[in-house]
Amino acid sequence: MRKTIAATLMAGFTSFGATIAAAETLTIATVNNADMVVMQKLSPKFKEKTGIDLNWVILEENVLRQRVTTDIATKGGQFDVVTIGAYETPIWGKQNWLASLDDLGDSYDYKDVIEPVRNMLTVNGKLYAAPFYAESSFTYYRKDLFAQAGLTMPEQPTYTDIKKFATALHKPADNQYGICLRGKPGWGENMAYVGTLVNTFGGRWFDMDWKPQLTSPEWKEAVTFYVDILKNYGPPGATSNGHNENRALFSSGNCAMWIDATAAAGHIYNPAESKVADKTGFAKAPVAKVENGAGWGWAWALAVPNSSKKSDAAKKFIAWATSKDYVTLVGETQGWVSAPPGTRKSTYDNPEYKKAAPFGETVLKAILAADPTHPTAQPVPYAGIQFVAIPEFQGIGTQVGQSVAAALSGQSTVDQALQSAQTAVERTMKQAGYIK
Repeated sequence: MRKTIAATLMAGFTSFGATIAAAETLTIATVNNADMVVMQKLSPKFKEKTGIDLNWVILEENVLRQRVTTDIATKGGQFDVVTIGAYETPIWGKQNWLASLDDLGDSYDYKDVIEPVRNMLTVNGKLYAAPFYAESSFTYYRKDLFAQAGLTMPEQPTYTDIKKFATALHKPADNQYGICLRGKPGWGENMAYVGTLVNTFGGRWFDMDWKPQLTSPEWKEAVTFYVDILKNYGPPGATSNGHNENRALFSSGNCAMWIDATAAAGHIYNPAESKVADKTGFAKAPVAKVENGAGWGWAWALAVPNSSKKSDAAKKFIAWATSKDYVTLVGETQGWVSAPPGTRKSTYDNPEYKKAAPFGETVLKAILAADPTHPTAQPVPYAGIQFVAIPEFQGIGTQVGQSVAAALSGQSTVDQALQSAQTAVERTMKQAGYIK
């Protein structure tokens, strides 16, 4: 009898242990953007389906990049799923830091993923991150304010147009600012916008010998324009405003114009999130002297670090969160205007999405037009529109972003900021062996 009881207890403990083992927990590092907040909100559906628990680490963009880069490079294994972008994915994929995602199953429908977006995240034919949403950049503007002022936004504005409109619509006494732009320092914050501005003013980060061009006339003209328009017609404290802060300002009715990610359109047009949902128009990203690189190309994507010991479960989560079914889930529960944009052809063929998202066709055209292989009018040795696809750019872009922010805040002149940045970048490129 004792043997029978012991055997029964042992079987019970074994069964209990198996249950514990099956209830895996994934740690997911992601950015505090609105689409990712929705993903976390809907994630109980994933647990219902799989039994897998999720531990969320949601961070501000600059902090996320620092934490994830450190963990990946040191093989720390802190995260099972990481949110990375079109910059990190090809670099980390080549370094064998990421698991390939070519095995998410037939139902994933890889062919439905928009080709230029898929190509951003592919190395040597292997997909290393699955796009959660993709974007270019364009111009948001207040149709009501333009009508009241007798102004007309062209389909393709120039930066001369933008300055004229900002001047006419800037009414700080009424908490109405002519324009909102990213000012928070960071290679993916202020430099995402400034990089496109430099491109369209005819500039480039490096010449064909990898010599930095930050003191060139094109850089000086672009950054001078940026500092001037934000100081005179932007909100106070612009150096504290990144994407999220400017989106909040625009959706609250405080900005007449905003040049930023197309991915924000679904939130600006959603009356549950925006006071100007029925008052917002959109146009292409402005141009100055050339069209090359005027609008950026980007994807936020989900990847599995090779240091994760739960890659199978992690891939299940990524397959769920970047699937056609997930897009439908968002559309049916949050409203089709909020569906993750820019990743799947089926989204743009969906009648419900077309009806809810009048900006959809413009966004898709902007994403398809963004060409990271020809980002500038002058020849360059690199790919990438608002970034340079080399490992050193994360540090370089952040350093230059801090110099540009110093000029915006008045701590230095534009010339001083660019000379400081030029010196620092030259030093980095020599140390890295790019400049012989």
